[in-house]
Amino acid sequence: MHRKRSPLDGKGVSPEYALEMATAQSSGLPYRIGNEKLIRLTDHASNKLSSLLQKQSRLKGALRIAVIGGGCSGLQYKMDLVEGPVAKDILVESHGVRVVIDPKSALFVSGSVLDFSDDLQKGGFKVTNPNAVAHCSCGESFSA
Repeated sequence: MHRKRSPLDGKGVSPEYALEMATAQSSGLPYRIGNEKLIRLTDHASNKLSSLLQKQSRLKGALRIAVIGGGCSGLQYKMDLVEGPVAKDILVESHGVRVVIDPKSALFVSGSVLDFSDDLQKGGFKVTNPNAVAHCSCGESFSA
């Protein structure tokens, strides 16, 4: 049996995930629906994000995660609270919290887990990314 290749095959996204994205894209939404194979939040991260979204009166808001150039290792994460997905975004719901990721960033974060730490010195949101091959000593950037 020969399966049509997805443009994302071989670029860090599983064929199953790519198929789910293609199916959701055909539903007519301006954005795609993903799942926790792309990114998963821990309970602690989802509780903190829910609290932040509530404080900003963004009950239908989302966390935008992007991968941008910069940092010691070449890539870093950028996170913002937004109203929701825009055209071409991938929307993932994890533990009741919505996360939006642009398609290019999705190639770098596939399979990641977002956690939150209350630690005084190294606290905040932390991404555990199986695609990262190197990290800088400050923990703020990575290379894939």
